Amino acid sequence: MKSPSASVLGLLLATSAFLHAAPDSNWLAHDRERPLPPVVNPGTASTQDQPGKPPSDSVVLFDGKDLTPWVAMDGSPTKWIVKDGALECVPGSGYVRTLQSFGDCQLHVEWAAPTPVHGDSQGRGNSGVFFGFNRYEIQVLDSYENKTYADGSAASYYGEYPPMVNACLPPGQWQTYDIIWTNPRFDAEGKLLAKARITVIHNGVLVQNNIEVERPNTGHWFNPPPYQVHPERLPIAFQDHGNPVRFRNLWVRELGSYRHKEFMLPNALLDTYVGDYPRDAHDTVKVRRLPDGLLSLTLAGGELIMHAASPTHFYAETTDVQCEFDFTGPKKIAAVSVGEDQSRAMKLERVTP
Repeated sequence: MKSPSASVLGLLLATSAFLHAAPDSNWLAHDRERPLPPVVNPGTASTQDQPGKPPSDSVVLFDGKDLTPWVAMDGSPTKWIVKDGALECVPGSGYVRTLQSFGDCQLHVEWAAPTPVHGDSQGRGNSGVFFGFNRYEIQVLDSYENKTYADGSAASYYGEYPPMVNACLPPGQWQTYDIIWTNPRFDAEGKLLAKARITVIHNGVLVQNNIEVERPNTGHWFNPPPYQVHPERLPIAFQDHGNPVRFRNLWVRELGSYRHKEFMLPNALLDTYVGDYPRDAHDTVKVRRLPDGLLSLTLAGGELIMHAASPTHFYAETTDVQCEFDFTGPKKIAAVSVGEDQSRAMKLERVTP
């Protein structure tokens, strides 16, 4: 039997529109009143010696110096390091993920396999780019003159789709992935409506052409699980596979329309907000933690899924309800607002942790 939170989460996900492009019937052909597209500076291309500049509307994930956007999978500080302007995997340190969550997007990744070369097949320059936190992997591997199984090659959708061609450069050289990621869609009951889709351009060569992902490939190289309902926006992650693979010039452009940035906060932080916040003698706001960095807020008998816009500020996507936690004083306060007037927020004190 599906848990109540799964049903609510499915309803949340079903509210997201598909990104299948179609003409806008609100405008005539060549209508001079139609708004023009926003202007974006496209940035510059990278060279082997110098990373390029990201587009002006992108979110920079790594600029060669700052590790702030990256954390370990549980939200604690990552043990990956910055070395010579690159984000480098420390073998045995675990996966690294973005603190911010992303939905449908264009992701740019530059990576370099380690030199001198050690190992062969899957033991050589192995990492991975994961969407959906850790559910869907595009393989990173030193596939230059390195024989392995086809669906484990560089730029494969691991375990399912080999790349159309091998466009790998020699180890030590900087390589690029430009990836277009489209999330799967689920209905209100968590039923799969549309599978995920991926396009990958490796070093300027199209190697995955809008493939339809049959199933997630997270951590199950021989028997991956079926689709399961999950939030639309989740962190991007890189794999620690025991090789010191390097990354640089990482940026992403979200392709959806969103009111807020969204973050996946550590469970330890979310747990501090859990508890009962009475409104009056007859009604109590209840806060509990859900998987994937979400909170559940029960208000007037209805359950809302709350997303993190900051470490203290949460919002619901399905209605204009927001919650700001203030634990700086002796009292644990949740300021819950309905509508845009934050000045009229209900300031509720927690009575049970």
